[in-house]
Amino acid sequence: MTTFTVNDKCNGCLACVENCPACALRCSDDNRQRTLQHNMALCARCGQCWRVCPQRAIEFETLLQSTWSDVITLELVCCSQCGEVLYTVDYARTLQQNLDREIRPLCPRHQDELARLADAYPGGRAATSEKQ
Repeated sequence: MTTFTVNDKCNGCLACVENCPACALRCSDDNRQRTLQHNMALCARCGQCWRVCPQRAIEFETLLQSTWSDVITLELVCCSQCGEVLYTVDYARTLQQNLDREIRPLCPRHQDELARLADAYPGGRAATSEKQ
């Protein structure tokens, strides 16, 4: 994850804090020390802090790298006929629980083919939909 970075050129002038339109920067003075704080959730990534810093201490470029972080990886269910990705195993489990029946892993094209076959044979759609 990319973060807000301040290098060792910072002299604590607070130009960045005073000019942040999103109030994502603040400082605290305690025990004869000044601490600059940044809140990424509030940050608008506008670059104003970087533009106003007279020391060029803010390394705003790290906020512009736009990297992706993996959050979760889930197993996929594919169409049993053609292999097209349909949904995740967990989503299928949720569907089956909510519908109280087994779900056949078929893409829309193969669902339509199954429906046409069901209509062509005795017993029709009712017999096939019970098996789905």
